[in-house]
Amino acid sequence: MRTILLVTQIVVSVALVASILLQKRGAGLGGAFGGGGSTYYQKRGAEKILYYATIVLSFLFIGLGFAILMFA
Repeated sequence: MRTILLVTQIVVSVALVASILLQKRGAGLGGAFGGGGSTYYQKRGAEKILYYATIVLSFLFIGLGFAILMFA
């Protein structure tokens, strides 16, 4: 069981890194502190799917980490 969880976490981590790297570069943290561009745009199509996939993969990664910890 532990081996399956470890392999799944490796696959999820590779997919998470890929989804982060494929996203369009934005203002980053500069927008949170008042800097950055003043334009606002809405995510559409593939960009929106990639955004939500990144969120889901992040939660899966954290959940798998806790599951591996419980079975250790």
